[in-house]
Amino acid sequence: MNFQDKLDAIIAKSNSLVCVGLDSDYGKLPEQLKSAEYPQFEFNKAIVDATHDLVCAYKPNSAFYEARGSRGIDELKMTFDYINQNYPDVITILDAKRGDIGNTNNGYIKFAYDYLNADSITLHPYLGSEAIKPFLERADKGAIILCRTSNPGAGEIQDLPIADETLYERVAKHVANSWNTNNNCLLVVGATYPEELATIRKITKDMTFLVPGIGAQGGDIEKTVKAGLNSKNAGMIINSSRGIIFASNGTDFAEKAREETEKLKTEINKYRHS
Repeated sequence: MNFQDKLDAIIAKSNSLVCVGLDSDYGKLPEQLKSAEYPQFEFNKAIVDATHDLVCAYKPNSAFYEARGSRGIDELKMTFDYINQNYPDVITILDAKRGDIGNTNNGYIKFAYDYLNADSITLHPYLGSEAIKPFLERADKGAIILCRTSNPGAGEIQDLPIADETLYERVAKHVANSWNTNNNCLLVVGATYPEELATIRKITKDMTFLVPGIGAQGGDIEKTVKAGLNSKNAGMIINSSRGIIFASNGTDFAEKAREETEKLKTEINKYRHS
């Protein structure tokens, strides 16, 4: 099964566009877990077990694991293994924002796709198709390319004019028209910029977007959904990280994470099916 087919299947099964970002910052973990042998993994396991039927994807951000050195990488691997073994229908995304040339890319690919067995990885387009092609050639995996990100300073570079369009529009066109030959490209488009989201939707037709910026970053759910849905009433993986996984820092953290995930799913579907 290729990436898009797997994504379409889990969206249909769960009736959800929600992605839970496993940005499991050790410093923010509940105190009772910090003394565990594998604190990040135990935290992630509890979150995943509590929310797996409500989501289409999980997105660990590698930075929070790399920060702990080899122990963190071990727990990142354990997290991917746990999801793949217990909830294999759910999409996994390694948020690592890679993209380089030559043998460097081969290392990134082996780590993400072969060692972690991630379904997809986030990439940046700045080095051009040369840097993206090795990822795209893995037709069973998703290549999620930064386009219009959710951070406040995104426009400093991404809004730069090129002829009669912006840089982010040019990136969207390149990905949609030139790079997506295996139908495994996605774009990162932030919920904090719904007008730009609507523009990119027009350019890329039914391509799927990874949409960060909901929750702690303040993205508007109604505007995001209405701007980003494709003709199949889907086409988005809408991510929330801190707003879900750190909804409580007590012993009820997993239950609170489920509550927040269910709320987000319901809110998205209210506008998705209206």
